[in-house]
Amino acid sequence: MEPAFWSSLSALLGVAIGGGISFLLNRQQFGNQLRIQQELHKVEFMAETTARHFLSHKSYTDRSFETLRNHLGGFTDDELRKILVRAGAIRVYREDGSEWWRLLSRMEEYIERKQLNEIAREI
Repeated sequence: MEPAFWSSLSALLGVAIGGGISFLLNRQQFGNQLRIQQELHKVEFMAETTARHFLSHKSYTDRSFETLRNHLGGFTDDELRKILVRAGAIRVYREDGSEWWRLLSRMEEYIERKQLNEIAREI
């Protein structure tokens, strides 16, 4: 084998090892920065988690704004609405004018339940 081949191979191997180490270090640094930011904004992260928990309940696809406000105290109404949006919820107004929230990811489940209720009423 030629010396040029060996020098090219060793250079390529060095680049691959250096790139792998750099990737692993950057990944670890990113994870640490994410944890630091979550600790700095813990109130908002926990409020979103709590909102998702209430909106993910298996029996209820919708929750009234009053219920959510009672369980997520310490926020103004507009702050709570922003938290709900960040949690992936959408706002719906019912016929009586009350404000209700549901997760966008549960829209399919809501539509299926609505169709089943209409079929049950017809029977």
